[in-house]
Amino acid sequence: MKSVYNYIKENFLKNLKERLIELRKQPSIIRVEKPFLLNRARALGYKAKQGFVVVRVRIRKGGRKVKLRARGGRKPLKAGLFYTPGKSLKEIAEGRAKKKFPNLEVINSYYVAEDGKYKWFEVIMIDPYNPVAKSYLKKHPLIKQKRIPE
Repeated sequence: MKSVYNYIKENFLKNLKERLIELRKQPSIIRVEKPFLLNRARALGYKAKQGFVVVRVRIRKGGRKVKLRARGGRKPLKAGLFYTPGKSLKEIAEGRAKKKFPNLEVINSYYVAEDGKYKWFEVIMIDPYNPVAKSYLKKHPLIKQKRIPE
């Protein structure tokens, strides 16, 4: 007998093409009502309670080409270097969500989908000033929070 989460996963994989079309039309950082993958979100600490927020972040894939100097008369071997950031795309997504919503704290994040150009992550965030969220944070001290008001 299958669980509800298995049906959610099958439905997600079946409708992935249509969902990618929807994702491409959305802005790069958007607050969503419900997580894309409920089973993954709940495994990482999401609760359907007051104070919990899910943010979907779109990150561009690949490295970046950095132009170091103008071309001279020599072979431009080192003129254009590829820069790869020292962080994973997941960490970059968490940082962008934190920058967009500075009053919220990041609990965790997970991979949602990707196409040839972008990767999408969902970042689970919590409002540390909400009374419901405060009680959750006191019960779960393993969550890495920077500031919890007393």
